Amino acid sequence: MSERLEIERATEEGLGLVEQGGIKRWDLSEHAWMSYEPDFLSEGAADDLMRGLIEGEDWEQRAIQVFGKSVDQPRLMSWGGELPYRYSGQTLPPREVFEALKPLWARVEASCGQRFNHVLLNYYRDGRDYMGMHADDETELGLNPVIAAISLGVTRRFVVAPKQRKSDRRRRKRRRPLGQQTVLLHHGSLLVMGGDMQHYWRHGVPKMTQKEQSGPRINITFRLLKGAPGEVERARAVTPPPSFLTEG
Repeated sequence: MSERLEIERATEEGLGLVEQGGIKRWDLSEHAWMSYEPDFLSEGAADDLMRGLIEGEDWEQRAIQVFGKSVDQPRLMSWGGELPYRYSGQTLPPREVFEALKPLWARVEASCGQRFNHVLLNYYRDGRDYMGMHADDETELGLNPVIAAISLGVTRRFVVAPKQRKSDRRRRKRRRPLGQQTVLLHHGSLLVMGGDMQHYWRHGVPKMTQKEQSGPRINITFRLLKGAPGEVERARAVTPPPSFLTEG
């Protein structure tokens, strides 16, 4: 790829893209944004961290609930943090953070200007492992959460699309949802999501095609949990949905 960042976007949507100091930030809609720093970690630091995590983390393949059925996640995972985290029908208990992650944790917090208290790691063993489309909209994350993700390993596609009602999906007979975009996440990069993105948008990491170079990848996601499951009231978005979904 000639570009460190490539975005596929619907032609009718304009993105307010700003680049400063090697960091790209763009507006997905009026109140949702993402930023991307391709060289947050040096190649050597990213190599060392990935090697240490593969060898030292306690990786598991856990079951989640999908349409009422228990299925194994199509990837391995690990985590750490001071509070339990509940998602997709499972609850991750508090667990000590892997020592190799602590310096990275502090650096990500400083870069984002945001405190985090939980880290979730997903280990994609090859191109067949994936993450389905979803939003990080669990009650414990609160209103407009800021979520930061470090990518290690082979480049993978990160797909972003607005949430749509079933009636909207039937009415808009498109090959892909209106506003859908794809970002290539590179080794050592930092992606940050903010604003009302988790309330109105979904994201995922699809399987790799046969033409893409397959290989292992680790995603390290930092979140701020506002409390344990059952201790936090669900926060509803205070901003309207993206205007391009409600027009016409």
